[in-house]
Amino acid sequence: MPLVPRRIGLLFACFFVLLALAGMRTGWLATVQGGTLKRAANTQQVAVVPLPAKRGTIVDRRGTELAVSEPADDVSANPHLVTDPAAYAKLLAPLLGRSEPDVLEDLVRRHTGFVYLARALPAEQGDRIQKLTIKGERLAGIDLTPTTRRTYPRDWLASQVLGHVGTDGKGLTGLEYAFDRSLHGVDGKRRLVRDGGGKAISVKDPAPAQPGHEVELTLDAAIQAKAEVALGKIGAKYKPKGATAVVMNPSTGELLAVANWPRIDANAPLSAAPETAQRNLAAGYTYEPGSTFKAVTVAGALEDGAVTPETSFDLPPKIQVADREIGESHDRGPVTLTTAQILAQSSNVGAIKIGLAEGKTGFSKWVDRFGFGKPTGVDLPGEEKGIVVPLAKYSGSSMGNMPIGQGIAVTPLQIARAYAAIANGGRLVRPHVVKEVGGDSVAPTTAKRIISENTALQLRTMLEGVFAPGGTASEVEIPGYKLAGKTGTANKVDPKTGEYSKAHYIASFVGFAPALKPKLLVSVMVDDPQGAIYGGEVAAPAFGDIMGFALSHLEIPPG
Repeated sequence: MPLVPRRIGLLFACFFVLLALAGMRTGWLATVQGGTLKRAANTQQVAVVPLPAKRGTIVDRRGTELAVSEPADDVSANPHLVTDPAAYAKLLAPLLGRSEPDVLEDLVRRHTGFVYLARALPAEQGDRIQKLTIKGERLAGIDLTPTTRRTYPRDWLASQVLGHVGTDGKGLTGLEYAFDRSLHGVDGKRRLVRDGGGKAISVKDPAPAQPGHEVELTLDAAIQAKAEVALGKIGAKYKPKGATAVVMNPSTGELLAVANWPRIDANAPLSAAPETAQRNLAAGYTYEPGSTFKAVTVAGALEDGAVTPETSFDLPPKIQVADREIGESHDRGPVTLTTAQILAQSSNVGAIKIGLAEGKTGFSKWVDRFGFGKPTGVDLPGEEKGIVVPLAKYSGSSMGNMPIGQGIAVTPLQIARAYAAIANGGRLVRPHVVKEVGGDSVAPTTAKRIISENTALQLRTMLEGVFAPGGTASEVEIPGYKLAGKTGTANKVDPKTGEYSKAHYIASFVGFAPALKPKLLVSVMVDDPQGAIYGGEVAAPAFGDIMGFALSHLEIPPG
């Protein structure tokens, strides 16, 4: 056979073999991998993305918005599809609020097909990114996924109460965490069909998102702001480790303000705040209450008939209880004081004598009746229950320290609730900060009577004496209003020695107004103030500032 025809025949044979192999490959792709390839092709044109529900708004009792959700976008990139990383980074960085080098570093990650460039970017900036082009072409490989962005219009206000939301839209702390299920809503699904250039040509929501419920609080933004300003003054003057103030309606348990110092910016990342400032001290901090607890000691003794307001006691300068010798906060000689005077002048020796007259069994009973050692049930997360020594573990000196508020640990909300029972006629209410969820009331409606109306009235009358000449808060006054309350100064325990410190204290004050028919209660606790230690000097002026403003703001008549 001639050489040329032989070569032609060989070429035809090779062509036939290749054609046969191609046919076999086509058949295999069509039959074996057809479904897989079809799905892959569809995913390049069709995308089903989550459609986040709009998170419910949090408002105060007057409808002032404290936490809202706004449209936003998660911005992501597929580095494999990015044609010019340097040019992309130059365009994107200003809109993402990031530096060019950082954005470029993400865009050149060839080992991955997905990287977030920004989370919850404001929708306005997302729209501008969507319109970016290079040489008339949209930025390939850059995707925007709709989401929402949580913002706090009042920035610092009530930030520890409101809490924070994570990048995934879930509540992390505060009410955002406690009521996450109601606030979050139900996420939906969005189906996008894109053309060859990646532009969406069809958008449908087969499962629409269901927005979260609005949460209405009992807080009053104006009173909350005033309380935070008052604590700020304490912070500037006395530089404590922390401070908290609670404003309550003593009849209902509604919390009109729950303020903390230092404050934190709710719109800043949670990690930007010092750890000590992230805690809501009102519910999550325990301390020895000191003299504010003396009203509980006197309440039990009055109710059990161990004393009356006029019962007099001969009080030496110091009293010995087992192995402990306890004196007054200031040196004095022997005196004779009535129960009412003991409370007004905050006599340690007198309060111990009243506790001893009552007896340890009766005293322990009243500590329990007032709710100490148990959570109040407040609707704020992270509530501590305090520390109470059970009766069976009382030592010989227990009745020398607990009647004066040492050797027992409480939370600011627990002490506020105890005084609310005195203010409202003897009922133990549950403090709460949430009024309605989705228009439905969630406020507690029941309260437990723990002392008689007569005992409560006697206590209110006696606590007026704290503001009278010779009382521990005599310099505090609000024109037109009679006030009642109690100062507290307690030694802190030195964690190194286990003994009471002579340099570190808790200064506090709790009171209500008008004294005989109270409408408002204010409690202030200051942890480790510097330069002064007494509740009457450190905490009582803040009580006066907050109470004076709140009475006027709520238009409560003088009395």
